[in-house]
Amino acid sequence: MQLTAVYKEIPVQEGGGYIAWIEEIPGANTQRGTLEETRANLREALRGVLEIKREIVAEQVKAHAIVTEPFEFSAKGR
Repeated sequence: MQLTAVYKEIPVQEGGGYIAWIEEIPGANTQRGTLEETRANLREALRGVLEIKREIVAEQVKAHAIVTEPFEFSAKGR
């Protein structure tokens, strides 16, 4: 699966730097001073969102029998 990172430059008169988000994952966003810092922090933000989501789901289903398995997806193969 390939996700889309969006980077928006903040004008210097507004403090400079970049804001970024993962288009397909609500809540995966960040703001940093340089594009390189923003890229690195966006990866951490995505990891954090996925970790929290896993914890929430685990709590919701802990009293139920569940099956988990790897799941691959390609949006290109519609």
